Amino acid sequence: MKYPYQIQNLDQYYSDYQKSIENPDEFWGSIAEHFEWHETWNSVVHSDFLTAKTIWFEGAKLNITENCLDRHLEERGNQPAIVFEPNDPNKPSQTLTYQELYDRVAEFSTVLTNIGIQKSDRVCIYMGMIPELAIAVLACARIGAIHSVIFGGFSAQSIADRVIDAQASCIITCDGAYRGNKEIPLKPVVDQALKLCDTVSEVVVFKHTGTTVNMTKGRDLWWHEQVNEIIEVGIPWEEPERVDAEDPLFILYTSGSTGKPKGVVHSTAGYMVWANYTFVNVFQYQPKQVHFCTADIGWITGHTYILYGPLSAGATTLMFEGIPTWPDAGRFWDICQKHSVDILYTAPTAIRSLMVFGDEPLKNKDLRHLKVLGTVGEPINEEAWHWYDDKVGKNNAPIVDTWWQTETGGIMISNLAGITPSKPSFATLPLPGIFPVLMDENGKILEGNSVSGNLCIAKPWPGMIRTTFGDHQRCIDTYFSAYKGYYFTGDGCLRDEDGLYRITGRVDDVLNVSGHRIGTAEVENAINMNPLVVESAVVGFSHDIKGQGIYAYVILNKEIADEEMASNLRIQILRTVSEVIGPIAKPDKIQFVTGLPKTRSGKIMRRILRKIAEGELNSLGDTSTLLDPSVVESIKLSRM
Repeated sequence: MKYPYQIQNLDQYYSDYQKSIENPDEFWGSIAEHFEWHETWNSVVHSDFLTAKTIWFEGAKLNITENCLDRHLEERGNQPAIVFEPNDPNKPSQTLTYQELYDRVAEFSTVLTNIGIQKSDRVCIYMGMIPELAIAVLACARIGAIHSVIFGGFSAQSIADRVIDAQASCIITCDGAYRGNKEIPLKPVVDQALKLCDTVSEVVVFKHTGTTVNMTKGRDLWWHEQVNEIIEVGIPWEEPERVDAEDPLFILYTSGSTGKPKGVVHSTAGYMVWANYTFVNVFQYQPKQVHFCTADIGWITGHTYILYGPLSAGATTLMFEGIPTWPDAGRFWDICQKHSVDILYTAPTAIRSLMVFGDEPLKNKDLRHLKVLGTVGEPINEEAWHWYDDKVGKNNAPIVDTWWQTETGGIMISNLAGITPSKPSFATLPLPGIFPVLMDENGKILEGNSVSGNLCIAKPWPGMIRTTFGDHQRCIDTYFSAYKGYYFTGDGCLRDEDGLYRITGRVDDVLNVSGHRIGTAEVENAINMNPLVVESAVVGFSHDIKGQGIYAYVILNKEIADEEMASNLRIQILRTVSEVIGPIAKPDKIQFVTGLPKTRSGKIMRRILRKIAEGELNSLGDTSTLLDPSVVESIKLSRM
């Protein structure tokens, strides 16, 4: 067997799960022995959820890229590490073997060192989904710099906010990127962002689209010129930096219930072990299989299941530039056929968007290689689950319905492909090491089965969040204060009569739109920038494709004269949200209202607004205690 810690059957799952809960030191210590370390640990885990302090593999030293690259060279140097499928299907795909990826990462890590990037420096990466994005991420990790990837759809303001918070000294970007039939400018957006912040001294630009960009002398550097320079001068490649187990590996910003994104910090050793363990076990990965995760590396799914999980396991991972419906809705199936994909891991949003096109795009597509299907980012509805199972997997490829978060580092609750039970729309069972509990609103643990409550985690796991960058108190307040002694996920959850878990959605002021978490406060802040807006309130509502859409209630400081004025205002608001956050945060519906339902203390009753957005107009509950109950009737009458 390739992976000694890969679970082989249901009995082993229950046995390993029990060991992991009863003796986590012994369990995780035995798994960690299968990685490369410069110095081993003095202890496996110390944790205090009251102060959000957790230490895994204390005293150990390592470099994660040695575990992702160097250790594989002798056995699989010629094996594909990354297969890249470009946006244009008429262009050839690209393959980087483990040896080639190692060479490119070692080369670019030397470039970073040569321009002055050092251990613990923060480097922001704003690129398209191309191999150089993976190379940049791994090169940062190789020299001990902390990478912070910013999704290529974010605005200049969003970039600036993250750069300022991380105090980044360098940005790595591209001239542009391709997305379907569009060419997306990236370097110009970075230029705009850097007018709003002053910590960045170097911008490294990879030439991808060939579009003309401005290069600021003394700051902007072409990637290829820097590589050529170290080759011409003969600068030797940098040795990988030995880092402490708890040294930060990366910061990834995620939306919260306030307007300011929070920088989730993941450490090196614990994250590495968790990414690898979950990848190998959930997908039941076998040597030489092709793993296709359709996510963007700008999100945690791309970090863990395109890069660190697969590469640390010596897998072949497929990167895709583009969208699933261009040039037609058969794009995913063409890729799966072309590269004989074994594992397909995608979002329910993508599945639902493809369902709209029916069975025609799947005709004559050879998907016999598919052995495992996966979903990620949001709960999957039963209709989409069955379509995925019937039409894509032909009822012959188990679906792993994975629940996890940016903060958890990797999959927490999921069936293991072909090993543990599956159930449509259920994440099912926790992975070894994960101790879930359901809480009521008063902090009481709900025992037994057939119960619903707020999902909390009672014990530490290797991939868990370590802090929020520069503000540890925010980490405590957000994740460890609602239920003392527990990590609060922010999600509601049902445990059925068989003890299987189903995630029912967010219970805080965070939306899950197409698998992307967006804070309501962020969207409201952007809407409120319009000079005609007095106040706004944003809630989620059911959306056939996205899972959850964004519904905005907006109060103006003047009456709307006609529908043309309303339409123009909506366009202005959508433009502002796109500019401040990014297109992914644009509201699907904007309803202009004269007031919002508030308590006498001024709190907006979002519960009522959610029900109105969903069309549940006759189940709003008692509104008599509101400051102005008549507001509710007015909103109901003008509902979109």
